[in-house]
Amino acid sequence: MTKSELIERIVTHQGLLSSKDVELAIKTMLEQMSQCLATGDRIEIRGLAASLCITVRRG
Repeated sequence: MTKSELIERIVTHQGLLSSKDVELAIKTMLEQMSQCLATGDRIEIRGLAASLCITVRRG
């Protein structure tokens, strides 16, 4: 699923937020998650998944 598909699916399944509002929320959430992983933090979304970013150095 792409980010655009996720936004479209959320917009379709709820009726309160505009597509621009959903797009902003998803982009903001993904940016924050990316920043956390980039600094070595762990992300846990209970009931969904846990993510950990591992850096591999090649020699």
